[in-house]
Amino acid sequence: MKLLHLSDLHIGLKLFNRDLYEDQSYILGQVIEIAVKEQPDAIVVAGDIYDKAIPSAEAVEVFDQFISHLVQAVPNAEIMLISGNHDSAPRVNVFRNILQRQKIHMIGMPPQMPEEQIEKVVLQDEYGDVNFYLLPFVKPSMIRPIVGSDENGNNLSYNDAIHKLIQHEQIDSNARNVLVSHQFYLPASTDPNSVERMDSEVRTVGNIDAVKADILERFDYAALGHIHKPMKVGSEFYRYCGTPLACSVSEAGQQKGIIMVNLEEKGKVKTDVLPLIPLRQVRVITGTLQEVLMQSCGDYVTVILTDKVDFDIFDMQDKIRYAFPNLLEIRRESLRKADYTAVYSADEELDAFALCNSFLKDLDANEQALLRDVINTVQEVQA
Repeated sequence: MKLLHLSDLHIGLKLFNRDLYEDQSYILGQVIEIAVKEQPDAIVVAGDIYDKAIPSAEAVEVFDQFISHLVQAVPNAEIMLISGNHDSAPRVNVFRNILQRQKIHMIGMPPQMPEEQIEKVVLQDEYGDVNFYLLPFVKPSMIRPIVGSDENGNNLSYNDAIHKLIQHEQIDSNARNVLVSHQFYLPASTDPNSVERMDSEVRTVGNIDAVKADILERFDYAALGHIHKPMKVGSEFYRYCGTPLACSVSEAGQQKGIIMVNLEEKGKVKTDVLPLIPLRQVRVITGTLQEVLMQSCGDYVTVILTDKVDFDIFDMQDKIRYAFPNLLEIRRESLRKADYTAVYSADEELDAFALCNSFLKDLDANEQALLRDVINTVQEVQA
């Protein structure tokens, strides 16, 4: 059985207030072309269909066209989508039962009562059944009636809640099982802070949403969403495919793609990454103004200037915007850096103004006056 795994479409996203509808339609068109060529048995979208819980009319239109063309391209495939943390789960859940008759499974809500189960779609091939478990983004409070609470009556942690929810399922270990999930899974003993996260991701304070990936061992393949950079979670077969399109400058230079998975007999899984080429790249260009202007292009560009001299600010911006019609931002490398090499004896006392001058070299008269005014204001407040 062949399936295509993609996630984190974030339709409606703006990059530095630039609409990406044209770029998103273009990249989703490539997904359709791949589907036509590969003719998969299933296509899964592991959450974050939209960038906002209440998407714009334009975003809904982009998604509608994508699904319509996808159904036309692969009429025999089952299309499975779950809600992510950016989506409105109730909205994604609308017409759930009706759409299933059209081989479209849009699952917005996880099970919430003890008698309910994770949505399961069963497909067959020459090797038998393949069970797809479709688990939307889950907060512990949403599934408390199923997983219970801790000894103090509080919600369980994300880790304990997800583990108990999946353990609640009667999973046939002899069959082939696929989990489609939108959570932050981590290999055992991995520090969440060591995982490279993108600026476009929503992160919790203290990474309280981290879930140990050992629970994924019950599945032959885990099609994961939530992390925007392609990543394996301790196994070739537990994977984040990443966003199909760069959603932030921190993703500049990443090769985006979707994952093609071939499930043969039990225990035999093959994966391949099929690259996606965007209409416009996201790039960071660093150099002097002259060097930067020589790299004129139509990509989405962050410019970092390294010149040590001051420019006419309006003339500089006009030149850069002309060279880069899809400019995102202009940054300047710091023209002045603190000097941490100075060493003072223990009995040498410097007042605040002298101490700041020792770190900030070559202040002119106006800057020194401003610095003195700031220091005086702070000292008055403290007094």
